[in-house]
Amino acid sequence: MSAEGPGARFVYRPTDAQPRLIHHDDQILVVDKPEGLLSVPGRGEDRADCLIARLRGAFPTVLLVHRLDLDTSGVMVFALTPHAQRHLGQQFEKRQVRKSYVARLWGRLEPRTGTVDQPLMVDWPNRPRQMIHPEGRPAQTGWRVIRASYAETRVRLNPLTGRSHQLRVHMAHLGHPILGDPLYASGAAADFPRLMLHAETLRLRHPETNVTMTFSAEVPF
Repeated sequence: MSAEGPGARFVYRPTDAQPRLIHHDDQILVVDKPEGLLSVPGRGEDRADCLIARLRGAFPTVLLVHRLDLDTSGVMVFALTPHAQRHLGQQFEKRQVRKSYVARLWGRLEPRTGTVDQPLMVDWPNRPRQMIHPEGRPAQTGWRVIRASYAETRVRLNPLTGRSHQLRVHMAHLGHPILGDPLYASGAAADFPRLMLHAETLRLRHPETNVTMTFSAEVPF
């Protein structure tokens, strides 16, 4: 994966790492997505290899519910029936799904807890970058510091909304970009082997039983 500057052609080299199965039944499929793999196909034959395509071999009826960024790893849920897709989609739309991420940030983040409430919109000349803009869509991210040093902070992030690149833009806005971020970090903060962002837990209601279920994937960094 590489790109040189805004507007440069993105070269997609999907990871050889395979998704790890966390849970499946006749309605839903939950996996741990590796970083470096698109959630869905991009434009062009060179971007056909993606998570949902790899899952379709074993689960032919798999349907998309939500996405994770290419460079983000962690828990994703897929539907296996149209009913499950509608049910889960409504939960995401109504913000009933609870998501928790772990990230490593540049520098010491203070205070230990807080919320970023800044609207986001696409930065068209530099897409896929997003930016904070008063005419953007509302976006809120809660944070809680796990541990911190002068050099970096490990933090748990809870997005209250689900905007594209939300966590990445909000942390950069605070002056503490996520380590290894190819779009929003620079210098030493960007010089890491991967984006240090992982979707650790996902809590939702099962579309058939309505029972609340929580799924987790171990943080790989």
